[in-house]
Amino acid sequence: MTELARPPLARIAGWLGVAAVTALAACSKTEQTTTVATAPAASAAAPASAAAPASGEPLKIAFAYVGPVGDGGWTFAHDNGRKALEKEFGSRIVTSYVEKVPEAADAERVFRDMVGQGNKLIFGTTFGYMEPMLKVAVDAKDVKFEHATGYKQAENMRTYDTRTYEGAYMAGVIAGGMTKSNVLGVVGSIPIPEVVRNINSFTLGAQSVNPNVKTRVVWVNSWYDPPKETEAAQSLLNGGADVLMQNTDSPAVLKAAEGAGKYAFGWDSDMTAYGPKAHLASSVIDWGKYYVKATREALDGTWKGGGHTWWGVKEGAIDLVAISDKVPADLRGKLDTVRNGLKDGSFVIWKGPIESNDGKSVLAAGSNADDNFLRGINFYVKGVEGTVPGGEKK
Repeated sequence: MTELARPPLARIAGWLGVAAVTALAACSKTEQTTTVATAPAASAAAPASAAAPASGEPLKIAFAYVGPVGDGGWTFAHDNGRKALEKEFGSRIVTSYVEKVPEAADAERVFRDMVGQGNKLIFGTTFGYMEPMLKVAVDAKDVKFEHATGYKQAENMRTYDTRTYEGAYMAGVIAGGMTKSNVLGVVGSIPIPEVVRNINSFTLGAQSVNPNVKTRVVWVNSWYDPPKETEAAQSLLNGGADVLMQNTDSPAVLKAAEGAGKYAFGWDSDMTAYGPKAHLASSVIDWGKYYVKATREALDGTWKGGGHTWWGVKEGAIDLVAISDKVPADLRGKLDTVRNGLKDGSFVIWKGPIESNDGKSVLAAGSNADDNFLRGINFYVKGVEGTVPGGEKK
């Protein structure tokens, strides 16, 4: 059974810095009815807790999305994960979502409303939901909370993430071999370690096949803002970049590259259709694997809070797919070597020696970065131009 929530909330990405989906539907296999409702009013706080569902009732699961379901990227990928739950568990669960939930105080109201509606497993799918979700978790001990890309946990709240930097590195391998200008461009969203790590990994991948490349970055300070993403992409193209990557949620960057006759990558979901001539490959996240795991644990009583899960290529959570026929065989071979190495653990992306772009050693020769190092990256590696906004303050 499925509930779909689609309130008209505008997205706000009002925080900046570095840090260490309502249509209600009752479904059967043969029919579906839909009733439109609205998100909770800003002035009305929902109940902080809810009684456990009666025995035999389906588990109610809610998702908070930072962007629109049709963004073609990040939120689209999360919603594919929600659909994977429905396919896996059928009538044992009821799912709902609220899209375009701002990373601000309004997120707390949404989470409280989800609790008030009887949801017992709630997923918050962006970094900026961390504090609002943590506040609600304290008041709703009978509810299980899952926060994507965060680092704060509680007895009934845990965190999960995908090693998107592995997809970025693999994209870099292709970019380094496809560029003619030796200038790569990245449209960045918010300068948090996750995004900086992806920019750096993209650059390291490119340097592994072409040590002469350099990477330029334009920040839009938003996850989803197609006009700004387009403007940033155009700026990079005007500056000489002929291969673009993004860490934003819409296909605007790929579309811009298509219009300019240059190359780009899809991000979070397969974006081939948005710019088939420009598209080299897409770094795609499969959130379904984790969502199925978490839901099964909630159903069978083995769910435990307080932990963190960070899956990558090895677990099938991230991959570079839809490789263009324009990519030559030798680059495909190098990409396969990297992918296979990530799967069996024989290849390490962040292995020293690595220098920052100001000449400092950040990883000594022979040493491998651990997860604590990776979560705290606030510098650009050698080859990336400029400085991380706010990075020097960490």
